[in-house]
Amino acid sequence: MSIVFLLVAGLAGALMAVQGCLNSYLGEKLGLIPATFSVQLLGTLTAGGLLLLLVKGGAFLKAVGEIPSYYWLGGPIGVAIVYGVAVAISRIGAGNATTGIIFFQLLTAYLIDHFGLFKQETVPLTVGKVVGILFMVGGAFLLLRR
Repeated sequence: MSIVFLLVAGLAGALMAVQGCLNSYLGEKLGLIPATFSVQLLGTLTAGGLLLLLVKGGAFLKAVGEIPSYYWLGGPIGVAIVYGVAVAISRIGAGNATTGIIFFQLLTAYLIDHFGLFKQETVPLTVGKVVGILFMVGGAFLLLRR
C-alpha cells in the first residue's frame, strides 16, 4: 500500500470533518436544504471550473454515454451526505458524528470490497479485519461515552 494514497485519504477525511462543521453552521443560519443546495452549487461550480481547465471535451462526452445509469447516483448520494453530516454535527457534535461516519463508512467499504460491488476488486473480509472492526466498535463506544 502506498503511504501517499493513505495520506491523501487521511487528508480527505480531515476535510470531511471540517466541511461537516462548516455545513452545520450554514444549516443553522440558512436552513438545511438551502445550505445543502449552496454547498452542492459551489461544489458544482468548482468541479465545472476544473473540468473546463483540465479535461478534453470529446473524450469526456464519449465516456458519459457509456456509463450505466446507476453510477450517476453519486450526485444525489452527495446531497444526502452533506445534509446528513450537517444534521448530525449540529445535534451530537463533530467528534460523535465523525465517529459514526467513520465506523459505518468502514463497515460499508469492507462489504463493498468483500463482495466486489460496483466493479471494485474483490478483497476478502479476513478474521483480522473482523477483529479490527470489533475493536473499532469498542473504540466508538468509548468515544461516545460522556
